[in-house]
Amino acid sequence: MVTPILRCPTSLNHHRLFSSSPPNPLVFDPTDKRAPPPLFSAVPSAASRPIRSESSFYFGTHLIPHPKKIDKGGEDAFFVSNYNGGVLAVADGVSGWAERNVDPALFSQELIMNASHLVEDEEVNYDPQILLRKAHAATSSIGSAAIIVAMLEKSGILKVASVGDCGLKVVREGQAIFSMPPQEHYFDCPYQLSSEIITQTYRDAMVCNLELLEGDTIVMGSDGLFDNVYDHEIVSTISRYKDVAEAAKVLGNLASYHSKDSSFDSPYSMEARSRGFDVPLWKKLLGMKLTGGKLDDITVIVGKVVNS
Repeated sequence: MVTPILRCPTSLNHHRLFSSSPPNPLVFDPTDKRAPPPLFSAVPSAASRPIRSESSFYFGTHLIPHPKKIDKGGEDAFFVSNYNGGVLAVADGVSGWAERNVDPALFSQELIMNASHLVEDEEVNYDPQILLRKAHAATSSIGSAAIIVAMLEKSGILKVASVGDCGLKVVREGQAIFSMPPQEHYFDCPYQLSSEIITQTYRDAMVCNLELLEGDTIVMGSDGLFDNVYDHEIVSTISRYKDVAEAAKVLGNLASYHSKDSSFDSPYSMEARSRGFDVPLWKKLLGMKLTGGKLDDITVIVGKVVNS
């Protein structure tokens, strides 16, 4: 049984960090003070081994940059960790900063790097909301990002904190039984942690605790995934592909394909029409409507709960 507890906003041993460049992954130990600062990397897909505990994640990942941002690597960043039952995080840099000649990727990358360093911090106490607070406070780059963090207890309790429109879904026995709702100021303007003085903070996070069962699968990602792929497509993919790395890759590629299809009636175009955004009246009179996917960076993490 899934038992969500939502609080509305009030105003690794091994860690792996990924953005979208350079091409080779780097696994590092954040406790080794002699080690150089971690590099960011992107891998098409990856899988981890489950740790020996009561409940843990076996996870796969996939990242596809925006078609126009491949050279610079896109603006999403994420990390996965085997610490405790498993920690997953995705940050989506806000592209509007490019209009101010600021690279939107820098903030999301540093935010994720800081979060990965702080996972085992005593003050964090394995609480994703506190992790957001400390990671945000430690980030000095200019910019902003939506972010979601999920931390699995060995008891099977998944603790989630999210600011913005990165998403998480739980799939159990062929059904999507839970979805983390997005937070936004208005259509296409999500809540975000920012370098600005006036910004959302960890206090604005949507917080949720879920009781997961062995065999449950979570699908977490940036809005580039959920704006382009429907729940039934996610469920179908999870049911068909038992390997989490392969499932993550298929979902990422499906989102990328839909995002480039101007005739596809995507979750994004449906939501846009429901908010009053549509084609001109004369096109409506001809039976036309706003359609198409949304070009964006796409990050996918698929985590399956296993018991040892």
